[in-house]
Amino acid sequence: MSVEVSVLMPVYNERATIERAIAGVLEAGISTSLELVVVDDGSTDGTKELLRDRDWPPAVRVLHHDRNRGKGAALRTAAEAAAGTWSAVMDADLEYEPTDIPLLLGPLRDGRAEAVYGTRAFRSHSSFSFWYVVGNRAVTFFANLIYNSWISDMMTGHKAMATELLRTLDLRERGFAIEAEITARLLRRGIRIYEVPVEYVARGREEGKKLTAVDGLRVLRTLVRCRL
Repeated sequence: MSVEVSVLMPVYNERATIERAIAGVLEAGISTSLELVVVDDGSTDGTKELLRDRDWPPAVRVLHHDRNRGKGAALRTAAEAAAGTWSAVMDADLEYEPTDIPLLLGPLRDGRAEAVYGTRAFRSHSSFSFWYVVGNRAVTFFANLIYNSWISDMMTGHKAMATELLRTLDLRERGFAIEAEITARLLRRGIRIYEVPVEYVARGREEGKKLTAVDGLRVLRTLVRCRL
């Protein structure tokens, strides 16, 4: 039977949330024809063993990297393995709600969009810090400036598009700059990104937040590389 939706879940050291993230996707009413492709990116906190040893439902496919290669590498592995017509990205840290994935798929299913982003409002109760929000706004502004576009949240982890489109984007980034690379490749092709609001609650460092200022510099480098 053909698969309509593949949810791609890169995972690195998310032992505390991975079970709830998987259950959330399966229970979110995303599609009657769904697969969840989980890629463990060389976790060292017990996530790898949990994913390997648990008897997961047939809709869950678990793949492993032998070492940590970065979110971008894990996402590329998931995209290559995906069997669905559409692919949606879902982080395993549960900063995003699995129940918002159908909102991303709606404009794809009815032909209004080729790529859909879930945009965050960054409210006071759900944001990581002042500089985190300012940094996100700054790199998004830079992307709009050099690509002559208008998007509101380039670094969102909630993205959805046709699986074949995702595979043809020639993605190379290994880390968090994959978010910028996906955006840059879409904009270079003249694809207008459709945006829908989604819920978001940022974790703190003590809870496992991994994004740093260095990643912001890599994002800027990636945007320039793809533009040139």
